[in-house]
Amino acid sequence: MDITRTTVPGTGTVHHCVTRGGQRFGVLVDDADRRRLLVYDPADLDVPLQCITMEHDEADQVAEILHSRPIPDRLAALERRFAEIVGEAP
Repeated sequence: MDITRTTVPGTGTVHHCVTRGGQRFGVLVDDADRRRLLVYDPADLDVPLQCITMEHDEADQVAEILHSRPIPDRLAALERRFAEIVGEAP
């Protein structure tokens, strides 16, 4: 995925994403730290077709879904690795 970042003065930062298949979407992090998912029309890549505003907890839930492994699983793996490094592995 190709990701570019653009600062929009007075608004926030837009992370423009283009998938390998050529689909385009963006994530706007505004100055109030809200997240907006921007879905672009393939025929007009300059103006979002749809804007989905998410609260912090909603953005966290979507991020959890998109992770390849759930956070608790990744945390457990890090804890096991740390225990191995410091010699506390069973």
